Amino acid sequence: MGEFDNKEREEVFSKKVRAGKRTYFFDVKATRSGDYYLTVTESKKRLEDGVFVKHKIFLYKEDFEKFTEGLTETVEYIKTHQDVVEKRYEYSENGEHSNKANDDFSF
Repeated sequence: MGEFDNKEREEVFSKKVRAGKRTYFFDVKATRSGDYYLTVTESKKRLEDGVFVKHKIFLYKEDFEKFTEGLTETVEYIKTHQDVVEKRYEYSENGEHSNKANDDFSF
């Protein structure tokens, strides 16, 4: 036992997805026994104080198929019952983002 045991598991693979006001992190990590698992983290800046709030779920490989089935079925339900326009975001060098589909923001 050492300080490493208290550290969060080492990331094997990481994918960052910026989507408007939210950023999603898909991180593959390994258990002590070497099994991979996935963490999905949503990060969003809180308007009132500018603090980034994160929500995380852990997804284990034995649940991938059922999770994917449920997610796919749910997304298809929404697409079937409502128009879904997926936004594409482009990021400039200074970290600012613009929504190519609609640059007209209302707050």
